[in-house]
Amino acid sequence: MLIAIKPMAEEKPRAGSESNVHKIGVEADKWTRWMIAIAVMTAAVMELVDTSAINVSLPYIAGNLSASVDEATWVLTSYLVANAIILPLSGWLANYFGRRRLLMMSIAGFAAASILCGLAPTLPALVFFRVLQGAAGGSLQPTSRAIMLEAFPREERGHAMAFWGVGIVIAPIVAPVLGGWLTTDYSWRWVFFINVPISLIGIYLVWTYVFDPPYIRRTSTGIDYWGMGLLAIGIMALQVVFDKGQEDDWFGSHFIVAMSVIAVIGLIAFTLWELHARNAVVHFSLFRYRTFATGTCLSLVLFFSLYGSIVLLPLFMQELLGFPAITAGAWNSPRGIATLVMMPIAGYLIGKRWDMRALLTCGLLVSGIGAYLFSYLNLNAGPWNFVWPQVVMGAGLSFMFVPLATITVDPIPQEEMGYATSLIALARNLGAGIGISVFTAFEARREQFHQLRLAASTAHEHGLSVRLLAELESYLGQRSASSGGAAHQALGLLYRQLLEHASALSYLDGFRVMAFLLVITIPFVWIMRKPIFKSEAGAADKAAAD
Repeated sequence: MLIAIKPMAEEKPRAGSESNVHKIGVEADKWTRWMIAIAVMTAAVMELVDTSAINVSLPYIAGNLSASVDEATWVLTSYLVANAIILPLSGWLANYFGRRRLLMMSIAGFAAASILCGLAPTLPALVFFRVLQGAAGGSLQPTSRAIMLEAFPREERGHAMAFWGVGIVIAPIVAPVLGGWLTTDYSWRWVFFINVPISLIGIYLVWTYVFDPPYIRRTSTGIDYWGMGLLAIGIMALQVVFDKGQEDDWFGSHFIVAMSVIAVIGLIAFTLWELHARNAVVHFSLFRYRTFATGTCLSLVLFFSLYGSIVLLPLFMQELLGFPAITAGAWNSPRGIATLVMMPIAGYLIGKRWDMRALLTCGLLVSGIGAYLFSYLNLNAGPWNFVWPQVVMGAGLSFMFVPLATITVDPIPQEEMGYATSLIALARNLGAGIGISVFTAFEARREQFHQLRLAASTAHEHGLSVRLLAELESYLGQRSASSGGAAHQALGLLYRQLLEHASALSYLDGFRVMAFLLVITIPFVWIMRKPIFKSEAGAADKAAAD
């Protein structure tokens, strides 16, 4: 069967159709549904905790394996590359092996690769085992999400996504603390070994409670080797560009230029191939659903902005304000705590049939306000100055994650749910990677701009700069035996202050751009259709009959 994108069409409400509700979600009792949620959440959270905890262990890994910190970053990059390749393949893999079997295989593979990572004797061996771990873990989140969405009727998906969001938010908060404790008190190897008992619990829960729907079965169809190959080449090259671009001066590096060309050619060829391939591994035809296409694009923009702030804020705290790493980590937690507190409220409002588009609009606006509040920070800011902007942004995120996750997949047929969640996961992954790279490069470029602007302004106010230098030289001369040395120190101190102010202004520009991106996406929310639940559809049909 040829797969091609159909012309854009309105999705017809399907709320009254019994075929659109997973059999388990209808027949299973409430206890079973929530045990399914816990089972798949265990797998997803395990992967998130591992990927977040390893960040704080990189210096220890580098020292223990006789490598530089720059070389140790390949421990992260190798995982991300393998993970990004598997993400869009998750829907096809689930249909080929079955979701239950794929999830158990992924958990077992992740655990086995974790053991190998913990036993790695050299850095190249660790990088290779991280590739295996990333390949095994790539299917965990999209497959878990697809299972959870199918386990609950459409009218209860808001509660399910709120529960899912709680786990996803807790993981990045707990992971750095857990990773730091294990690395400091024991060894960085225990960051990997801790996955083994969690994996055993996850496998048991999945084996006990998760079952495939009747339309998920292994078929004898062919395998799209060309599609898989082109996808692997394109995603691998693109991920390397994101991870190493700023470090290698982007397109000033022949290596980055070559990787960019390979990524563009590979992904374009992959897209064209998949539009006409039999047994395509990625179903681009799902983008014919307006709501799904819009929601996927919004997910990319959301994670672009979110991960940009996740990178910039700790750097601002540590590089400009001198916060220790543990202090910066602790004072970055209010955003996650606020999201955690407000997420059940978002799920409750969705359960009460509030328009999810209105909730999403509110979330984007509030998050944008929170991001903009960061732009009022300065070099005299203390830890408490970071609390309220994070609380505001975190509260807004809770009203973004839950409605967006629920409404995006609403028009998708159940048999296509795995393919849909794979595409959403890929959009989030790409958004995060692009966001980190773009905002890092943006901060560096804006710092140069503000440095030149401040230097020109100081030169224009020649009298002011001369007085400042004289006062600094006089102050330092009282503590130095050499007047020439004091003049040199005064000039260096003035220049360092200019650099600090230029850097601070560049960070504040980044926060303003985040706020702008979040707010400007609000009109696109209303392109999506409002979900119609079974009770609402039944009432509408009854009214039409009367």
